[in-house]
Amino acid sequence: FFSRHTIFASNTSSLQITQLANSTTRQDRFGGLHFFNPVPMMKLVEVIKTPMTSQKTFESLMDFSKAVGKSPVSCKDTPGFIVNRLLVPYMMEAVRLFERGDASKEDIDVAMKLGAGYPMGPFELLDYVGLDTSKYIIDGWHSLEPNNPLFAPSPLLNKLVQEKKLGKKTGEGFYKYK
Repeated sequence: FFSRHTIFASNTSSLQITQLANSTTRQDRFGGLHFFNPVPMMKLVEVIKTPMTSQKTFESLMDFSKAVGKSPVSCKDTPGFIVNRLLVPYMMEAVRLFERGDASKEDIDVAMKLGAGYPMGPFELLDYVGLDTSKYIIDGWHSLEPNNPLFAPSPLLNKLVQEKKLGKKTGEGFYKYK
């Protein structure tokens, strides 16, 4: 169906690119291009090279990223790549702080905005991303590395998702929205 020169890429950050590539007969022409939302505003794209991705394919993905005005960074096929690998455990640790009663969600958000210079606090970000999406990611990583405490599920997150309180898209998550 496709030319033998066609390059295949996936935007996922929650599935392993290598597993997706394994479902093709052209693993050397498969890689990851992980864009960030909102795509028109965010400049970063993570370019993922699997062990089977050819150097030529990788270079083509890097060149394509630059051609569409993005700043590409390279990463191996590791859960979450770079940004989400750091961001998701950060958000989950904020939830754990709140679950333990160490601080309110409001104070955690203010602390990270004013103290760390983040544009959004972790609870605001969780609500923006979607609690169902965050749960899906952490559950997937937990299944890959069940003994990694960074990937431990959260009872509170599970409860909110079960109650369909998914964040901004449903009008309620950690915060209520009008």
